[in-house]
Amino acid sequence: MKKCLVVDDSRVIRKVARQILEELDFEISEAGDGQEALEYCQAEMPDAILLDWNMPIMSGIDFLKALREESNGHEPVVVFCTTENDMKHITEAINAGANEYIMKPFDRDILEDKFSEVGLV
Repeated sequence: MKKCLVVDDSRVIRKVARQILEELDFEISEAGDGQEALEYCQAEMPDAILLDWNMPIMSGIDFLKALREESNGHEPVVVFCTTENDMKHITEAINAGANEYIMKPFDRDILEDKFSEVGLV
């Protein structure tokens, strides 16, 4: 079973994502900010990360940059999931190492399609 870390400061978003991804046969862990997510990844690298941009303590983009510098940090597939939808943010995320980018709000079809596009489903 593949492991996915859901990183978002909203408990509601984490809960919705967890429910959808568990239905897609992922084992889910959660983090409420980028620092917590980085510490998780340093202990155990997941197969996939669903990542919010705007969070306290450490933003999603700062987390992604730090993750990609870790040994094995290139391995997880990172899907940004955010309300930031301008080209500048999308380009910055892709350049920092994001594999895909989806907009909030999302539903099962969107998550399944994006995870399928990057070879996770």
